[in-house]
Amino acid sequence: MLRAPLLAAARSRRMRKLVEVVPATRSVVSRFVAGSKTSDAARVVRELADDGLRVTLDHLGEDTTDAEQAATTVRAYEELLSALAADGLAFGADVSVKLSAVGQFLPVDGEKVALENARKICAAAEAVGATVTLDMEDHTTTDSTLGILRELRTEYPWVGAVLQAYLRRTEQDCRDLAGAGSRVRLCKGAYAEPEEVAFQDKSEVDKSYVRCLKILMRGKGYPMVASHDPRMIAIAEKLAMDADRKADDHEFQMLYGIRPEEQRRIAGDGKTMRVYVPYGDEWYGYFMRRLAERPANLAFFLRGLATRG
Repeated sequence: MLRAPLLAAARSRRMRKLVEVVPATRSVVSRFVAGSKTSDAARVVRELADDGLRVTLDHLGEDTTDAEQAATTVRAYEELLSALAADGLAFGADVSVKLSAVGQFLPVDGEKVALENARKICAAAEAVGATVTLDMEDHTTTDSTLGILRELRTEYPWVGAVLQAYLRRTEQDCRDLAGAGSRVRLCKGAYAEPEEVAFQDKSEVDKSYVRCLKILMRGKGYPMVASHDPRMIAIAEKLAMDADRKADDHEFQMLYGIRPEEQRRIAGDGKTMRVYVPYGDEWYGYFMRRLAERPANLAFFLRGLATRG
């Protein structure tokens, strides 16, 4: 019942101001966000690497309608990749990019600007042995994002995509993207979507997730299983085994700060485990969506406010 209000709050400037002034907020947010600076992200990458975990990094920001801000986001990714390379951490790392943060919503030539900016990030990633995955946002951006993905893959065929199982269209998108060399992160979805485009009941979303997993695991691409749900992880492991997949041709993904013990367990079992690490000042929208996804996250946040405020 709290999911819809929290997702609405994620886009509320007024609510953001209220949350930001609470003294305990930053200390609680630090569980889910690496920090505000490139050096914070690099520190967390080193810590995770020491535990045998891989990373995908997200410089937080979205819904940019200013060309200079979009360019600033590109420079932030270039700086991050350079810093990781200097520390010997870039090879095998991934960066997650929201196209709305690099110009997709600009009033003039938004898709063109986003494509060119994404190309710059891809070039910087390729130069240091890293990869790029295009994050998926609400359903209104899906066609645009997949179109830009197709353009990028003509030059950088390793660019990854994210598909959201709660969208009714996603099974077909999985079929379209299950070809050789295609990297696809499958998640459940974290935006408030209308019933005509998205499943509303958790059990229906779960069923869709399994159907999509079957398509990806039986395909020729590289599935990335983004879930914290023990049942979904077990199903994914079984499907991978049935498809005779090895540890290097699929992976599991979880968010930074959520089920870290399970992350280490999966890596310890010899599987590829990648942690989604967000960083930057624009943490509010990301943080509120994490609260909406899991009631346990909200309880953790409220306990923090009660004990540290």
